[in-house]
Order: sequence, then C-alpha cells, then structure tokens
Amino acid sequence: MRHIVKKFIPFIIFLATFSVYPQLENPLLVEDYETQKRWVDSIYNRMTLKEKVGQLFMVNVSSSDSKKETDKIKQLIEEYTIGGVIFSKGGPGRQARLNNKYQDISKVPLLIGIDAEWGLGMRLDSTQAFPWNMTLGAIQDDDLIEETGRQIGRHCKRLGIHMNFAPVVDINTNPKNPIIGNRSFGENKEIVAQKALAFMKGMQREGIMANAKHFPGHGDTDTDSHKTLPTISFDAKRIDSIELYPYKQLIKEGLSGAMVAHLNIPSLESRYNYPSSISKKVVSTLLKDSLKFEGLIFTDALNMKGASDFKSPGEIDLAAFLAGNDVLLMSEDVPLASQKIVSAYYAGAITEERLSYSVRKILLAKYKAGLNSYTPVSLGFLHEELNSVKNKTLHHELVENSLTILKNERATLPIKNLDLKKIAYVSLGDDSGEPFYEELQKYAKVDWVKANQLGEMIDQLSNYNYVIVGFHKSNASPWAAYKFKDKELVWLYEIARLNTTVLNVFARPYAMLDMLTTTNLEGVLMAYQNSTVAQEKAAQLLFGALEAKGKLPVGIGPDFPVGTGLETRLLKRLSYGLPESVGMNSYKLARIDSIVDFALQEKMTPGVQLVVARKGKVIFNKNYGYHTYDKFRKVKGSDVYDVASLTKILATLPLTIELKDKGIISLDSKVGKLLPAFKDSNKEHITIRSMLSHYAKLKAWIPFYVHTMDSVTKKPDKKYYRTTRSKEFNIQVTNNLYFRSDMKDSLILKIRDSELRDRLRYKYSDLPFYLLQEYIESHYGNSLNKLTQQHFYKPLGASNTTYLPLTKFKKKKIVPTENDRIFRGEVVHGYVHDQGAAMLGGVGGHAGLFTNANDVTKIMQMYLNKGYYGGKQYFGEQTLEEFNTCHYCHKNVRRGVGFDKPQLGDVGPTCGCISMSSFGHSGFTGTFTWADPEEEIIYVFLSNRTYPNAANRKLISNDIRSEIQRIIYEAIDY
Repeated sequence: MRHIVKKFIPFIIFLATFSVYPQLENPLLVEDYETQKRWVDSIYNRMTLKEKVGQLFMVNVSSSDSKKETDKIKQLIEEYTIGGVIFSKGGPGRQARLNNKYQDISKVPLLIGIDAEWGLGMRLDSTQAFPWNMTLGAIQDDDLIEETGRQIGRHCKRLGIHMNFAPVVDINTNPKNPIIGNRSFGENKEIVAQKALAFMKGMQREGIMANAKHFPGHGDTDTDSHKTLPTISFDAKRIDSIELYPYKQLIKEGLSGAMVAHLNIPSLESRYNYPSSISKKVVSTLLKDSLKFEGLIFTDALNMKGASDFKSPGEIDLAAFLAGNDVLLMSEDVPLASQKIVSAYYAGAITEERLSYSVRKILLAKYKAGLNSYTPVSLGFLHEELNSVKNKTLHHELVENSLTILKNERATLPIKNLDLKKIAYVSLGDDSGEPFYEELQKYAKVDWVKANQLGEMIDQLSNYNYVIVGFHKSNASPWAAYKFKDKELVWLYEIARLNTTVLNVFARPYAMLDMLTTTNLEGVLMAYQNSTVAQEKAAQLLFGALEAKGKLPVGIGPDFPVGTGLETRLLKRLSYGLPESVGMNSYKLARIDSIVDFALQEKMTPGVQLVVARKGKVIFNKNYGYHTYDKFRKVKGSDVYDVASLTKILATLPLTIELKDKGIISLDSKVGKLLPAFKDSNKEHITIRSMLSHYAKLKAWIPFYVHTMDSVTKKPDKKYYRTTRSKEFNIQVTNNLYFRSDMKDSLILKIRDSELRDRLRYKYSDLPFYLLQEYIESHYGNSLNKLTQQHFYKPLGASNTTYLPLTKFKKKKIVPTENDRIFRGEVVHGYVHDQGAAMLGGVGGHAGLFTNANDVTKIMQMYLNKGYYGGKQYFGEQTLEEFNTCHYCHKNVRRGVGFDKPQLGDVGPTCGCISMSSFGHSGFTGTFTWADPEEEIIYVFLSNRTYPNAANRKLISNDIRSEIQRIIYEAIDY
C-alpha cells in the first residue's frame, strides 16, 4: 500500500505545478481537466516500466518505405509500446492506411507527428505546399499567416496527425546559413515572433499542436546540424535578447511543443562541443525553469550528425532524457535506448518522478489530441479535402501579398505606355522561367531573347527599349542553390548598363548579396521563390494588375535593409487568379467543361476559347478542341479567331465613342453631315443614335459579292477579279484572288442608293458600320486597321488583335473559318470570312477583326472600367454611358448605341439572367462576348462554328453560349 502511495506522489507534485497558473495556461491541459486526468491515470497505471519508457520514443517512417521497413515500426509498436510516429516521405493515401494500421495494433494510441513547415507538401506528394517562411515573412497582413497555419492544421487533422513540427522560429541573421535560410521568417526578432505566433495560433485553433524549433536558435550558424555540430558563439545575453525572443512570445500564448537543436553553445554549456539537445542547462534550466515552458520538449532527430557523432546509439537517448527532454525523436536504436533507460531507472539514475513527469505529459498531449476517442483516418475524398480550391486561393493571396519592390527608379514600375514599349525578356539562372514568360505575354508582346555570347545578347537587345530579366533558381526545396554565377552577374551588369532593365529575383533575397551594384537597374522585384504562382503573380505586378505590398524580411546589404518595400499603384489591368478570390465557385464553373465537350462531340464547332473574368480578374481561361475536325492542331490561348461582328464593338465603336468624347460628333450627328455623298439621299437625316440602335429602316445587309459573280460559271467574274495582283486589281480577297481597285467606293454608293425598309422598327443591320468606317477613315486620313492599333490595341497591350492577320502572325496561329465553295472556292484561312469585308480588303467596320479571348476581355474590361485601362483614360464615363443606353426600349428595341443589350422579352442574346445594364455582341462565326457592370462579369466565347460549313447552326440552335452564361451566373457565391 505504501508502495502505491509512493508511486502516485510524483504525479501529485506534477499536478501541483499546474495549479500555480490558471488551468488553461498549461498548453497540454483541456478545459475538462478532471476527465483528462482520469484518462491519463488509467493508461499510466496499467503500464509496465518498459511500456512507460516506450512512450518516450517517436520513430520515423515513410509511407513510401518498403514493407520490410514499415514492419520494423510495427515490431517497435508491439514490443516496446513506442509513444509516437513521425511520418516523412510518401503519399496521403498510403500514409492514412499505414497510420490506421499502426494505431490499430498499438496498445496506447500513438501521437502522430510530421514536419510540415510549409504544408503537407513538404513531405507528401499530391498535397498542398504553401510558400516558405521567408516568403511569408514579407507579408504585412498577419491574418494571412494565421490562415496558413489554420489550413495546414486542417490538413494535418484530416490525415490523423496531432503535432506539426512548426513553426521554425530561428532568426536568420546569418545569410550563409545552409539549413535555415528560406525556412526562417526573417532576421528581425519581432517579425519572426509576430509571424510565428500567427502561424501557431492558426494551427492550434484547429487542434494541432505546434512545435517551435530549433531551440535555442539555429539562425546564426554557417553549418548544418544534420551533418555536423554547429557552434553558436554569442554570449548568453545576446541569445536571451535575440534568439529566445520568439520562444518567450509563443510560450506566453500557449505553445504546445518545442524542439531542442543539436548545437554547441559555449555560453550556455561549458562542456566542450557538448550538444545543446543533451544539455541539462539548455533543456531544463533554460527552457523549463527560466522560460517556464510546460509543453512537450522534443529532441531534434537523434540520427543527425550533430548528435549521433557525439555519443553512440542508446547513450545519446539516455543523455537526452536525463537533460530533460520528454520525447526522443528518431532514435537510431530504440531497443538499445530502451534498455539503457530501463537500466538507468533500476540503477537510480532516473527516478519514478522523472519518468512519470514526461510520460504523463505525453499522455496529456494525447488526450488533448483526441486520442482518448481515437477514430481511424477516413480514406473517402482524402485527396480532394487535402487539395481544396480554398488552399490554392490562399496560396495565390500569400504570394500576391509577399511580392516586394526593392527599387523603382523614375517610376519604371508598373509598366505604362505599352504603345511606346518594345519589351524583351531575358532568363538567367538554371530553372524554368516559362510560366513567367507566358504570363508576361498576356499583357503585351514580349520577346524571349536568347544568346550564347554576351555580345550577341547586347546586339539583340539594342532593338528593345525595356528589358525584363528573370533570375530563376530551383523551387524544389528551400535548400536549393540560389546564387548567381559569375557569368550571370557580368551579363546582368552589362544588360542593365545599356538598357532600361527590371530585375525579377525568383530566389531567396541573399542571391543579391553577390551583386556589386544595382545602380544600373531601374527596377528590382523580389519574388522569393520560382514557383509557378510566384512567376505568374510577378508578371501581373509588373504590368500594374497587382499592387506591391511586401516588405523585405532580411537585409541585402546597405541599400536594401530589413523592411524595404516600395508601393506601386494599380493600373486596372486584368489580373489572373482563382474563382473563389472573387466570390465565384470553381466546382460550379467546372460544369462549363461538360457543355463545351458536348458541343465538340456533336460537331457544333471544332474548338473554343473561353474566358470568364470578374472584378477585374480572369478566373476561367480555357481552350478546347482543335482548329479543325481533323484534330491536327489544338486550340491554344494565343491563337486568333475571326470574330466577325464583334468587330463592331471592338474596333469601330471605340473609335466612335472617342470621337463623341472629343466633341467631334454627337449621337444626333446625321449621315448627310458625316458623309457629304449621302446628302439628298434617303439616309441623309439618319442619326448615329438611331442607326447604331438598329432603328433606322436600314436593310440587314447587302450581298455585294453576288453582283460580282459570273452568272454562268458561278465563279468570281473576271471583270472584277484577277488571280494575280496588279495596279488595277490590288484588293486582296484571299490567297489568289484580287478585287478591282476602283470598286471599293462602289460599295458605299450601293448603300447610299439602297432602299429603306417600309416600316420603322428594329432590324439588325451591318450597314451603319460601313458608313462609320467611311467617316472615321476620312476624318483621320488613315485606315481603320492603323487607327485601331494606334488609338486602342497597342496602348491596351492587345497584341493579338488585328485586321489582316497574315501580315502579323504565322498561319498556324490563325483558326480557319470556312471551306467557302460559293465565293472564294477555298478554305478561308487567314482572311476575313465576311464577304463584304473581304471586298474591302479585309478591313471592315462591321467585320474583319481577328483576336483571341484574352484580348477581347481586355477591351471589355476597359469598358467596365468606364473607359480606363492600363493607366490611360480612353474616353469619359458619361460618354460611354450614352452608348450603353437603350434609347428606344419604349419602341421595343433592346439595343444600345452599337452595343447589344439583354432581351426585353423571353427571347434574345443572353441567358436572361443578367442585369439590364449589361452589354455585348455576338458574331456570325460563333463568337460572343458580354460584360455586366453590376456583377462585374465578362464572358468571352470564341469559336469557328462555320468550319467547314457556315450552314452548321447547331451551336446556335442548342443555345450553347447562353447556357454557359447561365452556368457562370449560377456560380456566383457572393
């Protein structure tokens, strides 16, 4: 009986230490402490000495290991009742099954740990990886860091993990640190503590215990404790002031665990080269007694050279326990270590009090983790729940908030005045810059310049006036090489000396320490990592689609101290991201795929480009199918389509709005005034307002080409056409067909002399846009092709938008429209499909434009921005509003001035589910675009449904474009 009482005295003393503080101040206790205590008692009292000792060990296993290796852990669980497992490499499904297997055979539930500093992706395939701590250290909004901790915590919980060995709270004051570096939040103790605290709170609020590391601080070393024993040469005062600062803050807020590093610290431990992980002065005197830490204390991995070189297996474990550690992590030899500890117990070197103290702490932690009511990890939807869109959205937001502008001479950033820029991209480093380059091309024409010799590079760059340099280093791990090569430093210096140059660093900030000067650089953007997301967001920032918000978490020489970070302003260009970031639902939008797939299978069109944007952000951007049904060439985002009547609102209308905004014309300007040849005609008094509202009695169209066909052969009449170009026949219609030079004016005269319709009612007509083209070209003395480029497309960065695409693009980039057996007698490929526009030489006010979905979205976003885009106001808001007004709704005419508008009844161009302030247009070739100011949504659908035969109306009869629009609106969450 006395033995039993004596046995419980240590636990009474153990509990008494908690009563000094409020109950919940101890990080291992739960609110219902009495129940927790009873559970701990029940487990502890049933254990043999060997089983108690077994609880001290957390062993390492990878779900990717062989059965032979995983069975070794099974044996340790069964024979030694080890306390826990730390999972390493593998996959989530395999780990879940192995976890369940181990828990099922364990007499006492296992405490499961993992190193997931930046998410499960640190260790496991097919799981989320968030940015590294150095990247997070640049973020000024700590709520984002806390949310990162929360989401990592949820992932851990979902996979049956109870403790994450994070956050790293080392203060990286040594740029040459080979093992911490990117794993640190920075070199400033306040920043590190602040970020680590937010991260810890997020995880622990999800029920996952945080474990701060590497105590007392591994940030100012230049060697790796995995390979040797690093030395910390600072005095105790410095360590207390700097290295211990984050621990003090986290301990006050309920830190659950701490990991003790293998370090040689002479100021704290006088024994020569004695690892801190087995030093009682470090573990017990400093961490437990001085800092009052009551959470679980773990050694760093005991198989690391920093520890294993000092003592043999078993001996190192015993020393670590005697020093005050609770959990012995990754022992090299559990059976031997267990034997050593049991022998020490019987020899009196380890008291029951000491053993009870640690084992009961471990059991308290297990209860807090919910192991008192353990349930196996469910394998259902495991992959989906570990890879949610919410995770990806947060990742994007983290990167956006981290990007840091270090230098911005003469406001070089963001890039403005694209019409004056000729931009080159140069890639340095040994990793891919492809995602960066592809994203840059969404904003402007950017050429990737490559050369083998510096002289060759300089010669090529002389053709450009703006150079974007990307320094790309491996993103495979935070330990990967990050430095410039000497050759690259020379190249960068010379490129910047001779050109306006912006350097983008996709590596840790310390890469810049080897640069002798940044004087020649106009701009420097620190992106921290070379992930795809970082590259994409960096490109968006360069063009003013994102603001620069980050601050440098470490110093890079005297020019860029900690906290450096310049702000930039938005230019309201399109950004690119995920639907959830603007209140849309990815899963609902995914239904678009099935609609488009159905259209392709039913041969409604060979291929499709489709873009959805909301609140200035493209959130759905996909290409489907092929150029033709022979499936030879897949549709790419850079391919251009003949957009037919979208030309009206993408080319002619913006020029018209601009003229109105300048006061040169008004909506009540009359045709007879604009075009003197129309004076005294039946169209003299028709106004711009009425004809662009399609309420002017004009015919729908005039089939000009019919009158130029041979009535016998049914082919182009030689009176009007030739197969070779000459002075008399120089209007190119297609590959080998040229229209008579003097016939262009006759088309306008035919319109002038055409009869009006009998009744004044709504009738869609192409003819107003022929007339506006005639007026605009006459007013400016230039062609519509050149005017649209000068006034809009070049400054907008719409580099894929043009008339006469074969003069600008290779044929393979252009999607064919029809095998025209009636007029041209060949496949129309690279030439305008519309016959009237073809007879105008490919440049029409009503048709002739070629573009891609991304560029259409830019122009529509300019409209939604009330005439503003990329730092330029193209026309005023009030002027635009006049054109987006239904002036004849009371006459049952839905149209605006040039813009189509939603139907007034049941039938019309849209899904019937959008606002009346919305506007857009459709095109004969299977194109459609629509913008909604109220929901800030843009929808672009480009196809060549006319290929190979324009008679194919299945896309229209099945209402595919409107059904997709309906799905888009159903996907709005808020």
